[in-house]
Amino acid sequence: MKNLLAAVALIAGAGMFANTASADGLALAKKSGCLACHAIDKKIVGPAWKDVSDRYKGKNAKAELITKVKAGGKGNWTEVTRGVPMPPYSPRVSDANIEKLVDFILAL
Repeated sequence: MKNLLAAVALIAGAGMFANTASADGLALAKKSGCLACHAIDKKIVGPAWKDVSDRYKGKNAKAELITKVKAGGKGNWTEVTRGVPMPPYSPRVSDANIEKLVDFILAL
């Protein structure tokens, strides 16, 4: 019984951590200006982040996405953006914060 209670407490704690990490990621996205073109679950100018997460799940694409956010780019989401490029976010957003944003998006 003690093991069951410990497991339930551990799972509940992990869920609270995930919610905190998600809230922190969203706050960082707001602060960084990302929400001008993106939303979690719907297209604005750029793709919905859930769509980005789904496209790259299991592909070990973190480094590629970090580079894309730093340098900007176009061509990967043309059907969504109609050719509007993503502007570069480096150096305006720090490398550490870009990595946090990519982690947040991939965790959706």
